[in-house]
Amino acid sequence: MATPEHDHGKSSPAPSSSGSSAGDAKDGNGGGYNAGIAVFSYIIGGIIVWSLIGWGLDYLWGTRWIVLLGALLGAAGGFYLSHMHGLTRQGTPSGGNKAGRGPSQDGAQ
Repeated sequence: MATPEHDHGKSSPAPSSSGSSAGDAKDGNGGGYNAGIAVFSYIIGGIIVWSLIGWGLDYLWGTRWIVLLGALLGAAGGFYLSHMHGLTRQGTPSGGNKAGRGPSQDGAQ
């Protein structure tokens, strides 16, 4: 029984070390993907929610056009939210090149 525990202990560090390097690669390149998924979910979520609200108002008032207005309002609202959360900006990532933004803060010249 001591042998399986010992083998399990040896195999455990190897996947975690390769998992952390794979996780580091995902963290470095996954920011754009995660931001894209967030923008997509804001827009689709806005369309769904405001379309349902429009559909309910259409049902109550006997109209047929408020659902379309709700979908457009939801798409615009989703894009607005994603823009306000900074997901649609195309700037340098944090830690990027900040040369030309002023003198260094450490006093060195």
